[in-house]
Amino acid sequence: MQRTPSRTIEEWRFRQGRIEAGHRIVPEEVPIAFSYGGSTHAVMMATPADLVDFAYGFSLAEEIVTSAQDILEVELVEAGRGIDVQITLRDATADALVARRRRMAGPVGCGLCGIESIDQATRSVRTVNDPASRWQPRQVSEAIRMLADGQSLNRETRAVHGAGFYRPEGGIVAIREDVGRHNALDKLSGAILRSGLSPLEGIVVVTSRLSVEMVQKTALLGCPVLVAISAPTALAIETADGSGISLIGIARGDEFEVFTRPDRLASGETSHVA
Repeated sequence: MQRTPSRTIEEWRFRQGRIEAGHRIVPEEVPIAFSYGGSTHAVMMATPADLVDFAYGFSLAEEIVTSAQDILEVELVEAGRGIDVQITLRDATADALVARRRRMAGPVGCGLCGIESIDQATRSVRTVNDPASRWQPRQVSEAIRMLADGQSLNRETRAVHGAGFYRPEGGIVAIREDVGRHNALDKLSGAILRSGLSPLEGIVVVTSRLSVEMVQKTALLGCPVLVAISAPTALAIETADGSGISLIGIARGDEFEVFTRPDRLASGETSHVA
């Protein structure tokens, strides 16, 4: 099953006081259902590309699996305007998911019916314990540049986010794109999980702002450095600090700002600026 991630549409452009007919390439956005054992777990609006990677990365981010070996098969099934991603888990993992659903499905009679969702949204994630790695500032800048250069769908549409994995010896070794920033990172996580690459040996770089979910997903992947072109939220900084992640934002050109774990940058002297 194959769907294209974009399409060409007719449009009308206002230029220099005139309206002219034209065409533009825009990204597709369709409902993607994730089903485990025949039951739908979640439905996401996403770009219909790299959906097997998406299945692995989403399952990791939801803490349904901890490794690629927990997933036995992924099947993509057409479902009207959307796609049903049917994921088969190994027995022990499937049993754990069924038990988790059973705990969450009980009746609620108190005024705190959203407490599980609130707890999940602000959940603690594991600490990323990496070797004593050091990164050169030029590598951070190179990662941002290479991600921008490698975003083929964004070059066509100017409407999608990107997430990439940078390694010092190979540059950007994987890029995934999507209309949703979380989806792009999930797809990238899935690609890394399936490839057998070590998340500890690289940098995750994204084209979006740094919300707490992006930090949580990076920590669950096990990557020690997260870089973005935009700024982080306060909760993202707090979560990155607790997870041992070096959080780098506002990375543009040769400049960026480090919000947590600056010790991973081999940059010589550190001076404080107001």
